[in-house]
Amino acid sequence: MVSVVLGLLSALLFAASAALQQHAAHMAVNADPPPPAATGVATALPVLRTARRLGRDRVWLWGTAANVGGSLVQAAALYFGSVAVVQVLLVSQLIFTLWLAALWDHRRPRLLELGSAAAICAGIAIFISVPGTAPHAGVVNRERVLVATVCAGAFVGLLVLSAAGRHHAVRAVPIAIGAGVFFAISAALLKITTDDLFHNGVAATATDWPGYLLAAANVSGFILEQDAFATGSLSLAVTAMTITNPVASYFIGVLAFNAHFPSSAGGLAALAGAAALVVVGVTGLAHSPTVVRHKPATATVGSATA
Repeated sequence: MVSVVLGLLSALLFAASAALQQHAAHMAVNADPPPPAATGVATALPVLRTARRLGRDRVWLWGTAANVGGSLVQAAALYFGSVAVVQVLLVSQLIFTLWLAALWDHRRPRLLELGSAAAICAGIAIFISVPGTAPHAGVVNRERVLVATVCAGAFVGLLVLSAAGRHHAVRAVPIAIGAGVFFAISAALLKITTDDLFHNGVAATATDWPGYLLAAANVSGFILEQDAFATGSLSLAVTAMTITNPVASYFIGVLAFNAHFPSSAGGLAALAGAAALVVVGVTGLAHSPTVVRHKPATATVGSATA
């Protein structure tokens, strides 16, 4: 129960962070268009050109502060619970985004938005409450985590290369999937690092490899997330990233933390039903005009460099 409460709190902080950072990143990229002959990094990840501008943007800094707070709370949730459970709980970020946007706009959510939010809640409730569906925290296999990290890095590299130069409506999907994969790896590494910190102390943690891979995965995922927010379709980016993260985290939890995959017919049916409800709810909320208030314009950097 402690990990559930902390997981929901971290989702709230991440929702506030995403809303603030997306607005700031989109405004910065469109205020600083690339030169006509832009190539290389400027084409693959346009948001990198605006890093200096974002570092001085007050809205983006507040979003970053909320992101840091969410990460700290997430670390506590992972300490008490499993990677798969905590990362699935983070899907509720979209529900909090709906709530925050409705408060900001002073209007009630639409019926379709409420239905999508209810689908996410029902999916999470089934996942947590049905015995044998949610894998419990197990003993970590560090070698498997390392292999998963290397494979994830290679896979995301291919996604970024495939997205380079594509139209903004298309490129957001592979970039956001890459961000989701890195965030799933980050969760696994964060759990290992947190356990090391509490059981072995700061000195031992500082000389262990998971902490350094965690920093690399976090920074990489953060850059990809900002790029997807700034230059792609936000609804597609949010859908792809939000679904990829818990799916990848679930398999990492099963394969690298020796958790048990459901073997009974009831457990498999509950897992499939929960997944279907979450996907339907995420897709609905990610395309909601209330959740996605500031969609990128059609003439963005992505289209300009296609």
